[in-house]
Amino acid sequence: MALEDAFAGFTRRDWERDSPDGIVRLAIVGIGGFARNRALPAVAEGQYCTTTTLVTGSPDRARSLAETYDVEHVVGYDRFREGEHADAYDAAYVATPNATHGEYAIAAAEHGKHVICEKPLETTVERARDVVDACEDADVILMTAYRLQTEPAVRRSRELVRDGVIGTVVQVHGAFSHPLLDHAGPDTWRLDPELAGGGALVDLGVYPLNTIRYLLGCDPTGVYASTHSSGGPFATVDEHVAFQLEFPTDATASCTASFDAHASSQLELVGTDGKVAISSPFGGVVPQEMVVESGDVRSEYTGPPTDEVREQFDYFGYCVLTGTEPGPDGEDGVADLEAIEAAYESAETARRVSIGERDRDFDGEPSV
Repeated sequence: MALEDAFAGFTRRDWERDSPDGIVRLAIVGIGGFARNRALPAVAEGQYCTTTTLVTGSPDRARSLAETYDVEHVVGYDRFREGEHADAYDAAYVATPNATHGEYAIAAAEHGKHVICEKPLETTVERARDVVDACEDADVILMTAYRLQTEPAVRRSRELVRDGVIGTVVQVHGAFSHPLLDHAGPDTWRLDPELAGGGALVDLGVYPLNTIRYLLGCDPTGVYASTHSSGGPFATVDEHVAFQLEFPTDATASCTASFDAHASSQLELVGTDGKVAISSPFGGVVPQEMVVESGDVRSEYTGPPTDEVREQFDYFGYCVLTGTEPGPDGEDGVADLEAIEAAYESAETARRVSIGERDRDFDGEPSV
């Protein structure tokens, strides 16, 4: 790929190879802030999914939201698990606190429904594996909601890496900070290790972790990590984390994440012949600003606005309608939890921890 051709068709959906008929009816399980403000509007604006059911702990308070999005059914969590109105949806989007992902994903699978589940897939490798097994047993599609894998700047960066535009990747730098208490109270579930499964690493560090794995097309083989908490509301979780990943290609990735720092995110890949930098990739709205250097040539590019959440749901719907496996599947979610568990072990023991090698296909798009 020539550098001048790198941004041609920037927003193209290279995964969209057919024009399937039909639409996937979704049950949105958990209607917290992200589901209300990002997921529901994205589904409504998308092409391959529609919301037909809301699942919440307060059905009466969700009636107005259901009216806004013309959603026919609103049910409680217990009724969802029992299968009430299961004939009204084809798939479930699980957006509840992390430690409850498994129970709702497995319940959906047992009712024969496809699943798209927020990250992390669960709070431990063992529990995430239970979700994968349940979906395999039910012969339903499971997608871990890594929306950046459908985001144009990330997909174009992956092509640049694959095509050798920056040579062999040697270093990767990823960072994501978000001042949690500016947007949530100290009683938020994200500060409860039993519900969240961890702190800044699980909630924020998973973004550079997964995105780097996707861009390099391989899993890390080792990690060294350190965590710090200042006490107070952060007393039981990691407030700040720094971790270094080693990859079988001999590339290393240095990453940081923080619950208590100015909002910021960055991602840079440095190769033997150049580099790729994406501006603010992890903050929820990617500005599509990229800088690519290849040899003596430097190019700056800003792509058109794209809603990565809409892209994610259209991708999931496309996979369901065409019967193909999504790139960010359940195994992708398990792999991140393996790295996260190793990072926490490293932080506790102050030593490098190996991560078991995995045989995975990093195709990153539906197979044909």
